[in-house]
Amino acid sequence: MGKTTSSVNIAAGLALNGLKVLVVDLDPQGNASTALGVEHRAGTLSSYEMLIGECTAEQALQPSTASENLFCIPATIDLAGAEIELVSMVRREYRLHDALSTPFMQEQGFDYIIIDCPPSLGLLTINAMTAVTEVLIPIQCEYYALEGVGQLLNNITMIRQHLNSELHISAILLTMYDARTKLAEQVSDEVRGHFGDVVLRTKIPRSVKVSEAPGYGQTVLSYDPGSRGAMAYMDAARELAQRGDFLPTEESGAIGVPPAGVRQEQAGAPADNHDEDHEG
Repeated sequence: MGKTTSSVNIAAGLALNGLKVLVVDLDPQGNASTALGVEHRAGTLSSYEMLIGECTAEQALQPSTASENLFCIPATIDLAGAEIELVSMVRREYRLHDALSTPFMQEQGFDYIIIDCPPSLGLLTINAMTAVTEVLIPIQCEYYALEGVGQLLNNITMIRQHLNSELHISAILLTMYDARTKLAEQVSDEVRGHFGDVVLRTKIPRSVKVSEAPGYGQTVLSYDPGSRGAMAYMDAARELAQRGDFLPTEESGAIGVPPAGVRQEQAGAPADNHDEDHEG
């Protein structure tokens, strides 16, 4: 369970909690678009056309089949060539920011805009990081879990310094958690020790249902809402919405920290693992 799985399922969880959510798919593979049940064949108006100025966000926006509160700007295979085209464009690092800052988008009143990024740091990911203030990082409870997180942190710090001073890590989500293994607990302890309270208390269990859902063009919350994976993502979405943004301090750098009152509440709160059923 990586970034796309967590993006679409948290988005669906927030939407099912009554919040209005937009997912912007910036990954040329279009897996988020598939899971949200939106059209993303080549030629569909998408994030690609929006970034290069051939259409507006309003024209690319589609309702998701997952919830009446959930919308998606899809990705098509055309996005694969966008990095090269963006290089020569005016405000190349801010194309997404500008596209999402129109009067139409402000009138929509989205509570959350979630951007699913490609796996590499190129102009697409930089566009995502200049368009938002918060970064959610899913970390799998497996070997080499923290590999790459250090580099991501460096990239976020660099973007904070040069392009978007408000960017910060507001949440870290532990996924693929298997309570039967010592490794999962070790990774969990290591991540919490390193990042502190910014790590969500809810852990997403290793789940067959979560893995199956995208193959049916659904989030796990639509595919099997009673499964452990679905309930865990609902809990994670609820936790995110209830605790709000964790802002960084001068000492914490790019990593958000909770307000003092929240920190005290969390100290005595148990984590939600949903680890009884490793198949669901």
